[in-house]
Amino acid sequence: MDSFLNTLAAVPLANLQLGGMSVELTMLALACVLGFVHLFLAAHFITQERGAAWNAGARDNTPPLQGKLAGRLDRAFQNFKETFPIFAVAVILITLLDRHNARTEWGAQLYFWMRVLYLPLYAAGVPMLRTIIWLASVVGILLVLSVAFAG
Repeated sequence: MDSFLNTLAAVPLANLQLGGMSVELTMLALACVLGFVHLFLAAHFITQERGAAWNAGARDNTPPLQGKLAGRLDRAFQNFKETFPIFAVAVILITLLDRHNARTEWGAQLYFWMRVLYLPLYAAGVPMLRTIIWLASVVGILLVLSVAFAG
């Protein structure tokens, strides 16, 4: 499997490293930025629906969302918040253990790019493909974790 992953290194944007970080930490940093994209998109459309007074208020009596887009963006953000901490811990773990290889690099990239695809697919209401993309992102996390446990 590692030899297959090594041959993928020629793919554009493969093994992206920013700011002197490893590929895995670069993907983690970019996933943080993606988290803010989720947050701001969801907040914008929810505030459009509920109003600025609700947004600035205590939100004690929050009504359910009525609009499809606001609801989808909110659910996509909730989903991101479920997988991101696991991804973050996996990347930090392999970084602390100094266990970087093709599997961790591709796992981190798979997680990040699938999460990038997931957001517009969820917003557009695409059901089956969205689920496959989500599953691929989870496989990315498992690839990273597999190296942490491999010793």
